[in-house]
Amino acid sequence: MLRICLLVTAIVSSNLLFMSQVAAKTQTVSWISNSNLDIEITSPEAFLGYPLGQWHLRHDQVNYYLKHLDSQSSKVSLEMSGQSHESRQQLTAIITSPSNQANLATLLSQRQKVKSGKDQTGPLIIWLAYSIHGDEASGAHAALALSYYLSSSKEPWVETLLNEAVVLITPSQNPDGLDRFSTWTNNYRGHTEVNDSNHLEHRQNWPNGRTNHYFADLNRDWLFLRHPESRGRVALFHRWQPHYVGDFHEMGRDQSYFFQPGVPSRTNPATPQANQELTEKLAQFHRQALDETKQSYFSRELFDDFYYGKGSTYPDINGSVGVLFEQASTRGQVQMTKNGEIRFSDSIINQFNTSISSLKGSLALKKELIEYQTDFYQQRDKSLKRGRQTGYLLGASGNLGRMQDLSKLLKQHQITFYYLTKDVRQSDTDFHANSSLFIPLNQPQKSLLMAMFDNSTEFTDPTFYDVSSWNLEHAYNLNMIRNSKLDIDVLSLQAPKNPKFTPNKDAVAIVIDWQQDMAAPVLQALLQSGIRVKFSDKSFASMIQDETIYFPAGSLQIPLKQAGHSPSDVMDRVSELAKQYPLSMHSVFTSASVKGIDLGSPSFHTIKPIKPLLITGRGTDASEVGELWYYLDRKLKIPTTLIDTGHLARVKLAQYTHVIMADGSYSPLDEKFARKLGQFTSDGGTIIAQKGALIWLNKNNVLKSDIKGSRFYKQLFDTTGLSYGDKDKLAARQSIGGAIVELTLDETSPVNFGLAGNRLAILKNKALGLTTSSTPFTVAAKYADEPLLSGYLAKEYQRSFSNSPAIALERRGKGAIVALTDNLMFRNIWIGSEKVYANALYFVPAMD
Repeated sequence: MLRICLLVTAIVSSNLLFMSQVAAKTQTVSWISNSNLDIEITSPEAFLGYPLGQWHLRHDQVNYYLKHLDSQSSKVSLEMSGQSHESRQQLTAIITSPSNQANLATLLSQRQKVKSGKDQTGPLIIWLAYSIHGDEASGAHAALALSYYLSSSKEPWVETLLNEAVVLITPSQNPDGLDRFSTWTNNYRGHTEVNDSNHLEHRQNWPNGRTNHYFADLNRDWLFLRHPESRGRVALFHRWQPHYVGDFHEMGRDQSYFFQPGVPSRTNPATPQANQELTEKLAQFHRQALDETKQSYFSRELFDDFYYGKGSTYPDINGSVGVLFEQASTRGQVQMTKNGEIRFSDSIINQFNTSISSLKGSLALKKELIEYQTDFYQQRDKSLKRGRQTGYLLGASGNLGRMQDLSKLLKQHQITFYYLTKDVRQSDTDFHANSSLFIPLNQPQKSLLMAMFDNSTEFTDPTFYDVSSWNLEHAYNLNMIRNSKLDIDVLSLQAPKNPKFTPNKDAVAIVIDWQQDMAAPVLQALLQSGIRVKFSDKSFASMIQDETIYFPAGSLQIPLKQAGHSPSDVMDRVSELAKQYPLSMHSVFTSASVKGIDLGSPSFHTIKPIKPLLITGRGTDASEVGELWYYLDRKLKIPTTLIDTGHLARVKLAQYTHVIMADGSYSPLDEKFARKLGQFTSDGGTIIAQKGALIWLNKNNVLKSDIKGSRFYKQLFDTTGLSYGDKDKLAARQSIGGAIVELTLDETSPVNFGLAGNRLAILKNKALGLTTSSTPFTVAAKYADEPLLSGYLAKEYQRSFSNSPAIALERRGKGAIVALTDNLMFRNIWIGSEKVYANALYFVPAMD
């Protein structure tokens, strides 16, 4: 009897378990109908154990769910496009019919022929990408709902879609930022909802989740590819060459919902008109989808299609159609706005609905999208010529490291280029084989190539959502000839080999030209090894193997006779570094120079090891802090201490050699800390400060140079006779949205050592300047007489900046302040001017 009871109990329990498992699998997203769904596919709710959006997702939860779908559905496979800085996997779901899944290798092979311009075969490729800003989380959540819906739905239109298209879904394009945000907002979410925007749930700590590990805005990095997330994303784009890209974001809470077209007058002129016509046709599907749910929306306002470094515009210059979506953000569960209360769940629904409208619109316009992409690459000037070529000739004399950086960037964008097989001289400029590139104009990526080197200064509408110029000629500080003609016999696809260096035991020293980009990380590595290095404040020439070699000011000398190190120890360490870094080194056999100072001259200064402090936290600009940290940490490999403004008062500054201040208000810091900072410089410390930090330093009597801020520059604009309708136009002229300007350098200043020539291009994006200093030897650089090189800068600014100070070096007691009116590290792509920071780190402290 007992055995029978136990058996019955076991059967009942087994049936209950089965029923609960089925119920769990069929627990679907609340707004998706249960009809026509495969009950064997687990919904996000069933997987998570709570309704989608009840808690903000972490990136690992996103990835685990995608992997779960992959294991359950024959319609789903996954592709990894690398890892984030914090080693989080970047996964994309590939969703298509089982027959297409079985044929993915062939489909990908077909996609690699797109740039040939040949008629296309194969399915439509649709890429929907979400949450590149980590605190714009509704997109990532909608992506999971969409992935589930496509993999489980049996609706006829979905089956047709997956037979005729491959849908790529990337839920989280910024894994590190998404996790930073979700942890914050979940930590401050109570059981009782709070819609007050002042509540901590809605007000993130510094830095917020928008950015990645180094506080970079990844939606500004599509062109520059400084970060692994971007490199993986662009590689995926060119592997699949999608016809349509949906780019899902969030905006201010008081807005409604936006989708492109953007402001027509602010579309980049390099974008084909057919692209905008297709964008408008697609918009009809979004309007219908949102009208059905009574969700208000807008287009043709606020956002533009100009800068090609964003997710919605990079496709436009690469033969695809990119569309931006912006949802009003809750930054939590619920917020009160000017339009009433908005909920996170509603945000997810809106993103889901426009994802569906993207799919339906793309499917309906399949023929037009494919024809558009084919026509884009069929243009006659997008085929490589044979024989003599016309194109861009680029060089950075003797700077192999810089050209390697550029060549790597061009390869990632699939731009064809060549290396020189021998030196070339054109327009009175020498282009050396080991540090020059030639880029033919006629090639599939011509549109992108010309956009990357665009030099425009005239614009119909001077309003820019981002920068107005990003010309890589200036960013890399290159010599450039735009209409160079070269025969194919001086061009090669084979990269030159790195210089080989073997120290000679009979040498007295090793000398390195500081103009080479890789000289700075080599210097840092030597200092960390305890090896003494000197730099020259004057130029000299040495006889090396019967050849006179010229070394400019700033060149490094590594004496082989050192206390605590044998000559062989020094040579071994230098040899190791020579194998790691692409730069030229020279063994010098006598301290006597053939011209200029000798190696034993007092004009050689010993470089001391450095220990920098980078100020972070409230009151500082996170993106610029991140750029400086990236440079110090990734490029120079300096152990860098980051200290929050709220903690600085308790820190002994004497243990650091430098205090580095990015742009910011520095409002949390008081007069007491200013006195402490002043004492730091008087005792021998160095401050490196830029942009808004100069205002705070001047206000607190740490910096003597007077500052001209936005109030000064605004009064330069004549407002006589302007009507209220002219308000926006005036604001556009008064805004500096990122223009490239030229500086004239004092080549004798240690701040400028290693910068070839007396001219330097920088990006300016803030109305700020210095007054002419009465203190001699202070101004290290001025804006050029005619400063504008590329982009938009109002005439009022051009006249005012002309010949005014841009970089100052103030001595204070035993220390110094390096004052920069601009960010010379802009987005870590401004390779040509980053040497200024290295000079401030290593050279300025050694100068009297």
